[in-house]
Amino acid sequence: MVTAATEPELMNLQELQADAENIRQRINRFRTSLGRFFVQKQEIIDLMVVAAIAQEPLLIVGPPGTAKSDLVLKFKDALGLREEDYFEYMLTRFTEPSEIIGAIDIRELREGHYIRRKQGKLPTARLAFLDEIFKSNSAILNILLTIINEKKFYQDGVPEPVPLRVLFAATNEVPEQGELAALKDRFVLKIQSRPVQDEHFQELIDAGLQSEAYKNLNQKPWVEGLCSLEDFLKANRYLTHLFARKQGDGRGEEQNDRALFFPPDVFREFQRLVKTLVREDRIFISDRKLVKLYKLFRVRAWLFTGGTVSRDDLRLLAYLGETIQEIEHLREKVPTLLGDA
Repeated sequence: MVTAATEPELMNLQELQADAENIRQRINRFRTSLGRFFVQKQEIIDLMVVAAIAQEPLLIVGPPGTAKSDLVLKFKDALGLREEDYFEYMLTRFTEPSEIIGAIDIRELREGHYIRRKQGKLPTARLAFLDEIFKSNSAILNILLTIINEKKFYQDGVPEPVPLRVLFAATNEVPEQGELAALKDRFVLKIQSRPVQDEHFQELIDAGLQSEAYKNLNQKPWVEGLCSLEDFLKANRYLTHLFARKQGDGRGEEQNDRALFFPPDVFREFQRLVKTLVREDRIFISDRKLVKLYKLFRVRAWLFTGGTVSRDDLRLLAYLGETIQEIEHLREKVPTLLGDA
């Protein structure tokens, strides 16, 4: 249990810097180990880890039976997360707010207070999984936008902070209704979970049978204690300190994070790719999304290589699609633009 004195989000740069490399190694062992329990899902797991460190929501898109829910459940289990810190729900157009943020407390209501019993619901979770997120109704959408954007929800008209730090969502399809645009835009990264039977038939059968056996025997070998949610929170806090820091360059001038960790040639390539995707492919990339992309590039660079952004990190641009067509198109287009294909 993390005490107030060691709460990751209260730690200073000096406290975090001493353990930063150990944290990075623990998280890397976590992501590669988790990949052993799936067939051809390492790309998704890597993106889940990057999103979790950056504390940016991630949308997993794919047909039923492609391990979307299983990826999140094993991720949660492998972190050793307490049940009270986790919330999951499958949304429908009939889902009531009480199912997500808690029922109205009748006793409080009699006293004139509109208070929800939030325990065990989304407002108390640190990690959440919302399945079929786009099937929710407008009342739920408004609640989700407030929680995702502002990390708060309202009790009796008064905003309360929520502890949510990691949000994964899934959908079988990405609808194109205009009223969902705001919610879709909050998911900077969207990745497909694709069927693997065509190319990995034997592996799928063997791994699937093993997974069924683990479930029936109530075994969870992926729970190896390699790292915890606190490691992810510390990584986020450490990188946030670096983003805010400015260093002298020896000539009396200060250098910010971009000057220190984003080489000019890679930054120019970033600009070129964005312009190409916007002008040629009509991909919508808001100003807000550009800033979040920078953060995600830096998180990926730190996780994989320890710091400086490289052209390889720019492959995150492949996950910007707003529709199934864009998601599939960018999966092919971005590696081509980077010279990988």
